[in-house]
Amino acid sequence: RRGSQAAGAGDASGGGRGGAQGMLRGLLHHLRSRGEDEKTKSWKKLVNVSVSGAAGMISNHLLFKLASGEVFGQDQPIALKLLGSERSLQALEGVAMELEDSLYPLLREVSIGIDPYVIFEDADWALLIGAKPRGPGVERAALLDINGQIFAEQGKALNAVASRNVKVIVVGNPCNTNALICLKNAPNLPAKNFHALTRLDENRAKCQLALKAGVFYDKISNMTIWGNHSTTQVPDFLNAKINGRPVKEVIKDTKWLEEDFTITVQKRGGVLIQKWGRSSAASTAVSIVDAMRSLVTPTPEGDWFSTGVYTTGNPYGIAEDIVFSMPCRSKGDGDYELVKDVAMDDFLWGRIKKSEAELIAEKRCVAHLTGEGNAFCDLPGDTMLPGEM
Repeated sequence: RRGSQAAGAGDASGGGRGGAQGMLRGLLHHLRSRGEDEKTKSWKKLVNVSVSGAAGMISNHLLFKLASGEVFGQDQPIALKLLGSERSLQALEGVAMELEDSLYPLLREVSIGIDPYVIFEDADWALLIGAKPRGPGVERAALLDINGQIFAEQGKALNAVASRNVKVIVVGNPCNTNALICLKNAPNLPAKNFHALTRLDENRAKCQLALKAGVFYDKISNMTIWGNHSTTQVPDFLNAKINGRPVKEVIKDTKWLEEDFTITVQKRGGVLIQKWGRSSAASTAVSIVDAMRSLVTPTPEGDWFSTGVYTTGNPYGIAEDIVFSMPCRSKGDGDYELVKDVAMDDFLWGRIKKSEAELIAEKRCVAHLTGEGNAFCDLPGDTMLPGEM
């Protein structure tokens, strides 16, 4: 059986926001045999995943992973709601066509549009990837303002129409402060449910430790990225483990850990761009999948993962009311708790405070977008990652 719903103009369904914004690709029902039909009886309730920047390179890798069941499992039907811009709408239609033609049994619906109030309706997950890249001559403060306005509007839309327990992962840079702007504009949603993606940084750190120690990457655990997704980020080798042993017991080269390892992780994206001429879209997509799976599957005993989350109530003494990458555990229910049993020394704390200061400065720079008065920009140097250029 294969049913479909005709694409419409969306005048009524868009609640006055119609036109292309409300455009629907319709219901996809790829049941190719009676055996498939029987299989679906045990499937879970449909999960709605909204994705902004859905015509971009990261989404080009990510959407097919979501549709295949790589995140939620092989018994979880999914609806993809794809947000683009007027410029990207035609490309978005092409994305929807490719998803249709891939015949994913779990993919029950694809919707496309340019109005977040339509695309975010009833969203269980919102993956906010779309953001303006940093062009030549654009000051960091200006980019914070430009992209901040995008995420302020998307926060308002989520607040109005998304599921009351929607999980939001902000990928568009500068993602920590964009996540803060978004949650501040969604006061009716739990601030705890907003994340800034730092999982790619964690994956890169694991890779470097594995290469140095001569082990496979799955032997690396308890890896934390603290702070901002910028070159002030802090890859934590004090608490990380290799084969269950502290990193510093396995890798005794302290100079390498404090300098080469840290700098390599911080600047990995820029080196990739120099060598390949493009940003790390594929590995970013993989890290989004990893970040989502960390929330929907129980964290292995004794381990944790990194994600940028709201700091209010944190046990570390980090400034409250910012979004900061910290170590978390999950029971697999989409929620998480901060890890309390972490070690801290002067070197680690000093680096954490530097990233904290940067995020506090960014927060002042977008005060007009968070409802906290007039903006004042005194950013401590330009530490944004090369991938934002």
